[in-house]
Amino acid sequence: MKLPSGLKESEQFPEPLFTPSTKATSGHDINISISEMKHLIGSDVAETLYDNSLKIYHTASEYARKRGIIIADTKFEFGKYHNDIIWIDEALTPDSSRFWPADNYEPGVSQPSFDKQYVRDYLNSTGWDHNSTPPNLPQHIINETAKKYQEAYEKITGKKFYFA
Repeated sequence: MKLPSGLKESEQFPEPLFTPSTKATSGHDINISISEMKHLIGSDVAETLYDNSLKIYHTASEYARKRGIIIADTKFEFGKYHNDIIWIDEALTPDSSRFWPADNYEPGVSQPSFDKQYVRDYLNSTGWDHNSTPPNLPQHIINETAKKYQEAYEKITGKKFYFA
């Protein structure tokens, strides 16, 4: 996709991007073009997924923004059950999205976040090669990640999160 020129790091796109992917037999998802998606699943289904994805994203991002969180990106996984398109797997969580605090948002710099980026940053700092088994997470990384997820939950829902 051609992006607008002159964008700064973490700057909002003029319109949300729809970037389809498909499941690999193992490892990460495989990014595909919209035309590849249409070829794989048909134009009608592709258009439905496009429309539904943007509608869900707009609704969720407006809701979260009113509560102090920017949903910078997210992913949705869809499937088919009988002839119906269904939304499967998690969505709009700190594991499937990038949540940024709106009160600290500043284009041009890396954003603090309420998502799994904290774990990624730690793993990258260890020199892990991303191919071998990852190192165990220290308790302070686990605790801080849980704290970030809890804060996101409380901001979005307006409810206190209690650990079981």
